[in-house]
Amino acid sequence: MNNSSNSHGRSASGAGIRRILVAVKDPWARALPGLTKALQLARAFGARLELFHALSDPLYIDVAEIHGQDLASLEREQRQRVLGRLERLAERLGRGELTINVAVEWDFPPHDAVIRAAQASKADLIVAERHPTVHHLPWVLRFTDFELLRRSPVPVLLIKTRTPYARPTVLAAVDPGHTFAKPPSLDAEILRYGSAIAEGLRGALHAVHGFEPLPASALNGDYLSGDWVTELEDVTEKKARGALERTVRGVEIPRTRQHLIPRHPIDAIEQVAGAIGSNIVVMGAISRCGLRRVVLGNTSEKLLDHLPCDVLIVKPRRFANPVPKARRGAQLIALSALPPSL
Repeated sequence: MNNSSNSHGRSASGAGIRRILVAVKDPWARALPGLTKALQLARAFGARLELFHALSDPLYIDVAEIHGQDLASLEREQRQRVLGRLERLAERLGRGELTINVAVEWDFPPHDAVIRAAQASKADLIVAERHPTVHHLPWVLRFTDFELLRRSPVPVLLIKTRTPYARPTVLAAVDPGHTFAKPPSLDAEILRYGSAIAEGLRGALHAVHGFEPLPASALNGDYLSGDWVTELEDVTEKKARGALERTVRGVEIPRTRQHLIPRHPIDAIEQVAGAIGSNIVVMGAISRCGLRRVVLGNTSEKLLDHLPCDVLIVKPRRFANPVPKARRGAQLIALSALPPSL
């Protein structure tokens, strides 16, 4: 196992993604699109990769005793088996060309284990494949995926499609009106990462801003004439256009790629992502005031399910990390202590 490292702060300006942690959910899977796409990003940025797998399945004490194994040797044996597999994957990816480290740890739950590993390696980006699902919509996410997106202070690129990137279309979903109480700095982070990835992969960066065409107060009652409604809509759109232009100032996004949509922001993102054939949608997530739990919001979660493309979730710079630093080790369960099944 290669443990080489150097110290640096989080950075995504320009091509500043220097360390990428790949959460390998199933090291023996026949297709590993997350590895393929992480390799593309690593080559684009000259970044180092770390392939990480969390051993989170329980160890049954009784089974170990039956086979005459002590728990320490059982843990070590399983870890070495997975570590060897990751080493072979690293060689296959082209370890001579790039710096590729591997790591396997006993830790749970898996989403927290990935976050701890990313922080320990000072990763600028986590790349993770969505968990498989038998749902009729193959891109629908599972609890573990949502928890990783919610809780990670490190940006997470969730891989939902298998096709490698080829000059990808990247859509940055900004919110100049702070509809969801997002801090102003979050839009800057969304654009920073979106711009870096689009530039690094020689793709195209778009921005979308959805806004309500009329103030909520104007919709109460029927005293407004058609002319007043039209004038209010024009004023609202001009304000929204100005806010979008100020937000993207300093980022190279032509006006033709700045999408101002008079719809609820969630609906606007889905509309534009489909219209431009987006390969990656970059969104932000926040922690609501007064709550320790990090939330995306029910509507946002539905959007993440509906989008049939990869999703990059970023957090504000001062995002409070809810994950303890200490690993939890293996889950130990005694079958004899479990209640009999009915």
